[in-house]
Order: sequence, then structure tokens, then C-alpha cells
Amino acid sequence: MDDELEEIKRRKLERMMEELTEREEVISSPITLTDSSFDGVIAKYPLVVIDCWATWCAPCRMIAPTIDAMAKDYAGRIVFGKLNVDENPIISRRYRIMSIPTLLIFKDGRLVDQIVGAVPREIIEQTLRRYM
Repeated sequence: MDDELEEIKRRKLERMMEELTEREEVISSPITLTDSSFDGVIAKYPLVVIDCWATWCAPCRMIAPTIDAMAKDYAGRIVFGKLNVDENPIISRRYRIMSIPTLLIFKDGRLVDQIVGAVPREIIEQTLRRYM
């Protein structure tokens, strides 16, 4: 009986440690998203910013360093992702991405805001403060 109880306690402790490790995951660079991974990412993290972009888009290339820096600066508070609209048409259509770059902002899995165009970091931060 004692051995059985110890085994149950050991397994419970392992599960608790796994859950704690998952919660402590800090992402400090943008995640590359696809049509198939998109929903899982926005459901997993409380605040997510998705940069919808394309390789041929000059304004997208201009804003990319800002997104990379913000992912590092806001690690642990906001998760940033990148979605290539040419390679992922399903998500692009779902959110009616007509102009790029477009930043989609999700809170608790729900689209709450978007920013269209290569705007300064200050504008992005001002918008994000509403949801933090």
C-alpha cells in the first residue's frame, strides 16, 4: 500500500512539474506561424501579436526589426508571431488581410485589435497597453 501511494505521489509531482515548466515558457523571438499552427498559438497564450507579411513587401521588411525587438523586450508578457500571407492563405482570408503589414492582436484567443501599415514602435506599444 505504501509503495502504491508513493508511486501516485511521484506521478502527481511529475505532472505538476510539467505544467509549471509549460507555464514558465518564455518566448523572446517571433514564432513562425502557418495555417495549421495558428489557432493553437493564439489559444495557448493570453496576449499574441501576429505580424502578417510577405517577402516582396518593403514596408513589411521595414517593420520586421521592430517586431523582433519587441518580442525580446516583451518576452513573458506578449508572444509575437509572423504569418507569411502568401504561404498561408486560409488565415489570411479568415481575417481579411487586404494590406500588409497588418498586426493582428489577440487577447485570450479573441481578435481585439489590428494595426495596418508600417507604423512606429510607439504606436504599437500604445495599442498594446490597452490589453496588458
